[in-house]
Amino acid sequence: MPRRDLRADLAGLASTRDDPTAPASLVLLRTALRGTSPHLAAAAAEIAGAAEVAALRDDLVAAFERGMSEPIKRDPGCVAKAAAADALYRLGAPEDGVFLRGIRHVQLEPVYGGRADTAVSLRGTCALALMRLQHRDALTAAAGLLADAEAPARRLAAQALAYGEPAAALPLLRFKALSGDADPQVLSECLLALLAIAPGDSLDFVAGFLDRRDAEVAEAAALALGGSRLRAALPLLTAWWEGTFDPALRRTALLAIAMLKDDAALAYLLAHVADSPAVHARAALEALAIYRHDPRLRAQVEAALARREDGLSLDW
Repeated sequence: MPRRDLRADLAGLASTRDDPTAPASLVLLRTALRGTSPHLAAAAAEIAGAAEVAALRDDLVAAFERGMSEPIKRDPGCVAKAAAADALYRLGAPEDGVFLRGIRHVQLEPVYGGRADTAVSLRGTCALALMRLQHRDALTAAAGLLADAEAPARRLAAQALAYGEPAAALPLLRFKALSGDADPQVLSECLLALLAIAPGDSLDFVAGFLDRRDAEVAEAAALALGGSRLRAALPLLTAWWEGTFDPALRRTALLAIAMLKDDAALAYLLAHVADSPAVHARAALEALAIYRHDPRLRAQVEAALARREDGLSLDW
């Protein structure tokens, strides 16, 4: 029976999406946020955040605070707290007390074989919020998160440090990049953040990681360069492709070039499709597959393939 009631309540909340600021909708959302069900509170917070319903700000804070009291009992999975914090972040609410508590919150819950931290996304959201608010303790809090035990939290910390282009974060990000991380994605996010904050000063620094012996580190740097969308990254990536003979690294280089989404980068890949040996042409086609839904680019790929004499064809 309780499950059926929960489904009915969730369906009722879903009906508020069409007009979440209507009086009747606000009643439903406010009731869910102030109720005892974390799943209903999370659903209401998601709706409030997506629609940026400022009238529910106090109710979102209340939902967060309730979840912080006996957190595992009242908010298993950290679903209500994470959704409430995310909604407050989307609202741009200056609830620094919420975000400072949230970025430090660890919620270890029993799982098969041990315990798992369910508050990772909450900590990341709070880091973003503090950076957005330019809170005086934002960098210090984000630095702590950059050393978090959970890799996803460290990745979110790097993303947060790039928010608002804070020049003060540059030394911290460089230190983390040089120190390394067990998760290559954390390194990639740090390098991407550096390129976002100070592209001119960071291009050569990031490119230096392309020559690391550790293939995962080199790939992380290449993907950061590609994700930066900086035109100046193209010659760095093409030179890396030409200077390495590892097939996997070469494929990563071409993917990073495709990620630049620049006409010159696409022309480079199309030239491989048209004129390079089949092994390189196939790798270029794999990289260009990220544009499979672009009819204009698809036509250019087919035109490049038509210039070949070996029958290589498009498979996406």
